[in-house]
Amino acid sequence: MPYEANEAIETWMEREAPEEVLEPDLPIIDPHHHLWDIRTFTTTEPYVSFEQKVYLCEEIATDIRESGHNIEKTVFAQCGAFYRGSGPPELRCVGETEFVHGIVAMSNSGLYGDAELCAGIFSAADLRLGVAVEPVLQAHMRASPNFRGIRTAFPGDLNDEFMAGYHLLAKHALSFDNWSPDFERLPTLARLANANPEVTVIVNHLGGKVDPAASMDEIKRWREAIDSVAACPNTVIKCGGGQMRVGGWEPPFHMHQRRSPMGSEAFCELLFPYYQYVIEAFGPDRCMFESNFPVDKECISYRTLWNLFKRIAKRMGLSEPEKADMFSGTAARAYRL
Repeated sequence: MPYEANEAIETWMEREAPEEVLEPDLPIIDPHHHLWDIRTFTTTEPYVSFEQKVYLCEEIATDIRESGHNIEKTVFAQCGAFYRGSGPPELRCVGETEFVHGIVAMSNSGLYGDAELCAGIFSAADLRLGVAVEPVLQAHMRASPNFRGIRTAFPGDLNDEFMAGYHLLAKHALSFDNWSPDFERLPTLARLANANPEVTVIVNHLGGKVDPAASMDEIKRWREAIDSVAACPNTVIKCGGGQMRVGGWEPPFHMHQRRSPMGSEAFCELLFPYYQYVIEAFGPDRCMFESNFPVDKECISYRTLWNLFKRIAKRMGLSEPEKADMFSGTAARAYRL
């Protein structure tokens, strides 16, 4: 059922000339998508400015089905959805995992297609609580057997309280996802990764904001930051999110900047250097393509996005095993699917 609140983004997407699906049989795990209903949000950024106001089981299932790509599994990404409305503040974030586990049950019914939605889940927990965060992690694990880790920010000084909470991730075999638009934080993230090699650190969205008009100096500093975190053997990175708006900044291909969406070839020409550098720095066995939907949907359709990734893989000359890693294998290992 279409929602009136989604009308603007859906109308823009309808102007796209659908592309032929490249390599439609290639197995894919989408390791990063959100689910939410933010129609009542009026002040909280960035949610209030997201164009896709409702994105639940039916919406992602429709995007997957209509894309024509072979999406076998997905991973839900923390986004502050459906927190508990009452109870201890530190435990309210568990409501997100409880909600997503309901989506898992809906998907398992088979009514929404063959893809196994939310086969992995990462939510939120405040590691600044130190050892007191353990009951929160345990509550997430009780809420869903698909719970795999958390995504949160980290303090620049990596203080003792935060580190005490962080070390609990190793105890419970949980991963740590992180994203900041500021790539200058990546060297500190590298220090965090080195502090506990047992924790898999998952860098989101190419490590920071991707600006096609960035200066050579900024690109140089981004590359150095990428190199710092790639040097940690327990880090992996998500190759995606380069097609999104960040705060008030909009890329030239955003729906507010163009009458209709761009095609995958044009995206490849524009963004290939970023993807190439990250893939070469980490290696395909530590990289995974991601949709970041519905955030990236403001710039690109689900079909075109995966065509873009397939074009990138071809242009880089990736072997079949390397492609298998980037489209499914790395995600399966990182999230233990």
